[in-house]
Amino acid sequence: MNRALPLLPALLLLVPGAALAHPGHGEAVGFAHGFAHPVAGLDHVLAMVAVGLLAVLRGGAARWVLPGAFLGMMAAGAGLGAAGVALPFAETGIGLSVVAFGLAILLGLRLPLPGLVALVGVFAVFHGYAHGTEMPETASGLAYGLGFLAGTALLHAAGLGLGLLLAGERRRAAPALGAAVALSGLTLLAGAL
Repeated sequence: MNRALPLLPALLLLVPGAALAHPGHGEAVGFAHGFAHPVAGLDHVLAMVAVGLLAVLRGGAARWVLPGAFLGMMAAGAGLGAAGVALPFAETGIGLSVVAFGLAILLGLRLPLPGLVALVGVFAVFHGYAHGTEMPETASGLAYGLGFLAGTALLHAAGLGLGLLLAGERRRAAPALGAAVALSGLTLLAGAL
């Protein structure tokens, strides 16, 4: 196992200010801004990479179904945000998603695939809502939406790649990675409250 891996939780705890990819942090226009939105916020990065890792750990069809469910429900959440529908506690929901996904990895959660899809989908709505509230109402809104979907898909692919890269070490490394993600989520939640 990589000797730097135990340092990951400590490093992640030092960057709670990176969770700034949410409403009120600048004007969002176009594909590049949409793409940057999920990759610029630590909370989004952790959750989306964790979904990819969860998909690898579950195996089989989950490798495609979980990221696909996240993308679909995130798009629905973005529609709510762009339409101005109020979603209370969106930031809390995003922070809780990081904790929940981290705990699912840590504990080796073996829900049936529909249960995992529901878990991922519910939290994806909060992430999408954060993206949608910054989506411009102009025609570039489509480009922005395609950008954040592409950025999210890339983060899911990173989680899938991490899980595949760990191969034989996956079952031993997953609890440490899950704990790091969950602890980081708790730190992000504390900063949001």
